[in-house]
Amino acid sequence: MSGLNRRDFMAISAGVTALVGGKKSESAEQGSASGLVVCMHGITSSEFDFRTCLEGWANAGIRAAEPDLVKARQYEQANGRGSARKLMDDLGLQAFSSTNQLYLEANGEDRGQALEDLKWKVELAESLGAGRLVIPSASSAPHTLADYAQVRANLYEAGEIAKPHKVALMVEFTRNSRVINNVRTALDVVRGVGHPNVRFMLDVYHFWAGPSKFEDLDLIEPGEIHHVHFADTPWQPPLEVAEQKDRAFPGEGRAPLQKILDKLVALGYDRALSLELFDMQVRRTDPGFIAARALQTITPYIQQAALAASRGTR
Repeated sequence: MSGLNRRDFMAISAGVTALVGGKKSESAEQGSASGLVVCMHGITSSEFDFRTCLEGWANAGIRAAEPDLVKARQYEQANGRGSARKLMDDLGLQAFSSTNQLYLEANGEDRGQALEDLKWKVELAESLGAGRLVIPSASSAPHTLADYAQVRANLYEAGEIAKPHKVALMVEFTRNSRVINNVRTALDVVRGVGHPNVRFMLDVYHFWAGPSKFEDLDLIEPGEIHHVHFADTPWQPPLEVAEQKDRAFPGEGRAPLQKILDKLVALGYDRALSLELFDMQVRRTDPGFIAARALQTITPYIQQAALAASRGTR
């Protein structure tokens, strides 16, 4: 992680306030002309409690959040039902998504508990106004072609749990998954499920560091992308040994992020770019510092994408 001292933090915070659009009472969707907005993912500040995390983000100028539902639940257990949403509202934060639920796509010993956990998570996501919940594919067990019928059936079942709460479950392909690790498979699975509450999303790190190809983005239909995680692919270590903790701040790695973002905008994406980092140094650093860094590193991509869109050169 690049160093960021308090003087840098104050300078960045002052500079980005004008870029992200002013007053706390304004909608997070007013972050830029294109509708794109810098968003903070709960894991990025995971070593802090719910209130400390959100207050740090808001004080730095963040208006869009992807809250950790476990921490939100802990906060409500201590402060009462509905208190997590009230805190977000008081801070001027809007939940653009929520994180997360594993083990839903493939059969396994963890799936039963995952379905039970999903029930309270979609209820809480609805309460927070998120409307979206990420469901990563992270299975490490080998699978065969015959397994995919069950994968689709499992995701349909999960979609039925989410449907009464009007929450979209967003299938996130991850580069090391043995079930869904690329754009092509993710689109095929989601379309095959055919459930209105099971949707496609894209994590830029897993996209560029995994087996997907840039041309795969042409397979996505306009409006099909429901959420985006925005982090860079590091120069080192080599991808063969890289781990989640090696994800980098935008602009500090090798991925052609502007080219990718311009393509996503051309496909109609105009929502949150959520910074998801796993480096423990980042996760232990003052959430306000990290949020300011997120604004500093992501805002230029948003500005350039908006400029390109306005010129019709996407």
